[in-house]
Amino acid sequence: MTAQRIRPLLDRLDTLQTGLYQKDFLLTWERSADELHAVLLIAEILEELYRANISTRVFNGGLAVSNFRDKSTRTRFSFASAASLLGLTAQDLDESKSQIAHGETVRETANMISFVTEVIGIRDDLFLGEGHKYMAEVAAAVEEGFRKGVLPQRPAVINLQCDQDHPTQTLADLLHLQQTFGSLDALRGKKLAMTWAYSPSYGKPLSVPQGIITLMTRFGLDVVLAHPEGYDLIPETLEIAARHAAAGGGSFRHVHSMEEAFRDADVVYPKSWAPYQVMEQRTALLRGGESEKLDELEKECIANNDRYRDWECSERLLALTRGGQALYMHCLPADITDVNCPAGEVAADIFERYRLATYREASHKLYVIAAMVLLTRFEHAGRVLGKLLDTATPRRPD
Repeated sequence: MTAQRIRPLLDRLDTLQTGLYQKDFLLTWERSADELHAVLLIAEILEELYRANISTRVFNGGLAVSNFRDKSTRTRFSFASAASLLGLTAQDLDESKSQIAHGETVRETANMISFVTEVIGIRDDLFLGEGHKYMAEVAAAVEEGFRKGVLPQRPAVINLQCDQDHPTQTLADLLHLQQTFGSLDALRGKKLAMTWAYSPSYGKPLSVPQGIITLMTRFGLDVVLAHPEGYDLIPETLEIAARHAAAGGGSFRHVHSMEEAFRDADVVYPKSWAPYQVMEQRTALLRGGESEKLDELEKECIANNDRYRDWECSERLLALTRGGQALYMHCLPADITDVNCPAGEVAADIFERYRLATYREASHKLYVIAAMVLLTRFEHAGRVLGKLLDTATPRRPD
């Protein structure tokens, strides 16, 4: 049965044109439709193989280095799990315990950690204008090291969340939608509400909502972005979403009403984020070491958030969705009213109703990351997967 399910996926994979070999995966909008489809197909195949107890170890040694410049649970363990799944050893770079603390340059660090490294995963999402820039600098450094003969192979750099995008999350979200509704084609015409939601904290990155609106519009969904006045995203990402909607046959609208976004929605994604302008201010204050002004900004922002406590995914709002049964999604952890905060993004009853579904949503991320590794490290990833299926080596001997 496993082979019967996987063979058609491999056949579809063979029809796709991808150019990710020896490249990086940084922003979804830099990648072609075929490359995004390939990530989804390979993630599906890997998940099928794992559940069938078939080994997917394609490396006989090598490192998968992670650098988390922000806190993480799901993505950190997903990256380590993806490394183990493929036969790599996960190694976390703790900058406080490295020579980076003594002024070691980015290009030097990138090469020193890469002698037997196949992939470098980076999360750098705290400072607007910095995360993607840092990842691109690491990628340029390992490219130079490889071209000049310092490195025997060129590690791939994978974006585990930056200031602009969160591709491993949003592609896992897309896979979750595909499996929930039956296929990618079935998503066409479905309405997805990507809405701001109240949180008692501030400074949450913009990358998830930006990643959702720029990715889902490529697959024919009708995407509505909703937030209070002033809680803007990076303007460029709205332009990208509009272009993708026009090309993908869906639509993209921008409103300032949670009710309007939820009305007749098939999917809702209520998630807090900090205003674009606030993140710009925050970055400038952090660079300048102005801690007192940073504290003042935080107080102002939390007070401003308090004006919009009614931006909660409530039973009243969910009743406005299609049949009152829209799929609730979240990247986790959610701010749950009366559970981990007095007031938050989602009512406790709603979150509990969809809790296991959000866990399944999160479970796809490790396979998405592993798929990105395969596509960037192997020129013919489909052949590699085909051999695994043919050999069918037990992952865990009975």
